Amino acid sequence: MGHREDLLEGAKRCLLEKGFVRTTARDIVKESGANLASIGYHYGSKDALLAQAYVALVEDHSDDFDRGGLAAEAGSLERFREVWANVIGTMGKPGSMWHLGMELVVMGDKLPAVREFVAQAQREGGRGLIPMFLGGEEPPADDPAVDTLGKLYMCLMSGVIAQYMLDPETAPSADELTEGVRQLIEAAEGAGASQP
Repeated sequence: MGHREDLLEGAKRCLLEKGFVRTTARDIVKESGANLASIGYHYGSKDALLAQAYVALVEDHSDDFDRGGLAAEAGSLERFREVWANVIGTMGKPGSMWHLGMELVVMGDKLPAVREFVAQAQREGGRGLIPMFLGGEEPPADDPAVDTLGKLYMCLMSGVIAQYMLDPETAPSADELTEGVRQLIEAAEGAGASQP
């Protein structure tokens, strides 16, 4: 690995241990074995490096969302439950990085470069979630589904993370989320049937 990769891996470890606000450039250098000047050379700033490290952590965890393949039919409520069970399962693992997203929500004004980078990456995150639930390939970036379904999935993700970080005992389970969606579908179908 080169200094760029070493810095990214060191920053990921620092984020998991200390979070955004408490991680210093010196922490990253110590963890990565690189030198202080290499942060600016390769990433421009410590905050830019932390932003990329956070997105890389999320991407690393996204493999856990489908755990090598999903069994339920794409687009089904069973698939919805299966994906959420996998996502929620990552939240209880030791070293879970989900608390970092909440730190960004709360402390984002102190980390504007990180917040801006991660905000842009959220749209891509939603785009990546679409095929997980519905099957097929990721839609093109200009597909309207990215700004509808993708944003809906990201809102659900943010809400589940927030509830889990506050109290894992009362946070929604995959079964509860699925039952809630089933009830929404049933209500919408009932409302549609009653209209002339």
